[in-house]
Amino acid sequence: MSAVGGFRLSRITSFRKLASGGCRRCTKPIIEPMMRWHEDLDGNFVEQFQSTAFDQRIWELYLFATLIELGFSLNTKHAVPDFIGTSLFGSVAIEAVTVGPTRRGAEIVPPPPVETEEQMEAYLRDYMPIKFGSPLFSKLRKKYWEKEQIAGVPLVFAIADFSSPGSMIYTRSALERYLYGYSFDLACEEQGRAVAKPTKIIEHRWGDKVVPAGFFDIPDAEHVSAVISTTAGTISKFNRMGILAGFDAGDVLMTRTGTVIDPNPEATNPLLFKAIVNAKGYHESWVEGLNVYHNPRAIIPLEEHLIPGAAHHHCDAKGNWTTTAPRFHPLASSTERGRRKWRSRPMRSTSRWRKSRTGWRRLR
Repeated sequence: MSAVGGFRLSRITSFRKLASGGCRRCTKPIIEPMMRWHEDLDGNFVEQFQSTAFDQRIWELYLFATLIELGFSLNTKHAVPDFIGTSLFGSVAIEAVTVGPTRRGAEIVPPPPVETEEQMEAYLRDYMPIKFGSPLFSKLRKKYWEKEQIAGVPLVFAIADFSSPGSMIYTRSALERYLYGYSFDLACEEQGRAVAKPTKIIEHRWGDKVVPAGFFDIPDAEHVSAVISTTAGTISKFNRMGILAGFDAGDVLMTRTGTVIDPNPEATNPLLFKAIVNAKGYHESWVEGLNVYHNPRAIIPLEEHLIPGAAHHHCDAKGNWTTTAPRFHPLASSTERGRRKWRSRPMRSTSRWRKSRTGWRRLR
């Protein structure tokens, strides 16, 4: 099977798993009602969702769910951009962007290896910034800000990385590097405190590809108010939210592990967390983990209160970085599913059961 054939097959298989229940039975019941309210303005959402663009359409559904959760009413009269929402705090226009695998003709080119520290550093320093840059620049050339329906409204590009399986978990720093054109290296002050020192980046180079660093510095980028992104816009998010909504047969044990922002202002590394999604008291929202990167050159700035519950990042022309984030803000996480080893009641059978102090016992 060719690489492109395998890629398409994996997307179709993902949809079939969702449609047939199986391991996705927590997800299907929460997506079905969304589809009744999500307007297919492009006219190809369902076809692509069922075939080669499963991840991309899941990303759009995630954005839809997040906007509704934040109290936005959506304008369904226009297909461009993808979302035009209005809440009590104002309006926003959002265009969904995705990073796909590299192709050479009909074949998919595998990403470079990231087995060593040097390989990972090069991957995040140059390869992924170029990957992010291509779709963002393509969207910029479409000049959405000239559309009459979003005149005076902040325009936001919402980007998700699907360039390779699981890549979005560790490519956040590459996106930040490309957007602002700065890298940040740890250095020690005289007091011995570690601080991040900004270094201006001129370009990203990989093979014969050379891309200028700093998306927000590109001509016309001043019309883009912000870029938003998250590692959570995947099917795993829908699995977790499905369980929280009560779509759990009781035999699934779901564990979430990841990293979260350390609220200590002097911290240089994130904290680790692990949680059982099925546990009493577990809470998660759609907006949780969303990052908003504000454009310092924006003609129409995006006000932070338009997207509450997200982390808001600012970086000025000198590389001074500030972040306003909720106390619990996941940076990346993975979800594992398992089977419970116990049940609150016995399975139905032809045998008779009685509850005792030590559990359920079958009567002979």
